[in-house]
Amino acid sequence: MPRITLLTEPQRLPLSAMLAALAADESRERIAVGDLLAALGDRALAALLFVFAFPNVLPMPPGTSAVLGAPLVFLAAQLAFGRAPWLPAVIASRSMTRADFAALVARVGPWLARAERLLRPRLSLLAAPPMEYAIGLLCLLLALVLVLPVPLGNMLPALAVSLLALGVLERDGVWVLAGFATSVIAAFVVSGVVWAMVKAAVYFVTKVLGFGV
Repeated sequence: MPRITLLTEPQRLPLSAMLAALAADESRERIAVGDLLAALGDRALAALLFVFAFPNVLPMPPGTSAVLGAPLVFLAAQLAFGRAPWLPAVIASRSMTRADFAALVARVGPWLARAERLLRPRLSLLAAPPMEYAIGLLCLLLALVLVLPVPLGNMLPALAVSLLALGVLERDGVWVLAGFATSVIAAFVVSGVVWAMVKAAVYFVTKVLGFGV
């Protein structure tokens, strides 16, 4: 008896495959932020939050968080207010060579591909509006922390944004909960580092410079 094949809608490409395809496009000499925005389409907001956040989780050159943090602030604010993805020209026109973009994708891609195998729609109410707007507000606060010059202050906030973004992207509430938990840990760690810096500064001024009473 012949097997009957049911026709279904084609599955959309995973984010990792879309980024790899863009990195392999030899017709481009450079990849601009605006190119990512156009290529990702209706998935751009959550996908770009991940793209700009996750590199900060990995060891990167100093100053990377400041460069990647500005788009994060804009995108998180749009998620918080339910707006369509948009970036000002000064950010959308920023670009890197295709070779550099391919190297970045090569570092991020394996992690993303592993995450995609675990992601699936569940507890979707936690990853859809109106909860999505609260996620956007939290991502905005984390993005603002990420751009500050705080030692060790970028990895945990970036990881939290990455988890939240993937949760929204695939409507996976479990990953959203993981993102919230990581945000709490990040808040404790960053506040602890800031407090230690303040105490060190006070000690330096009062004891070393002799301005104490």
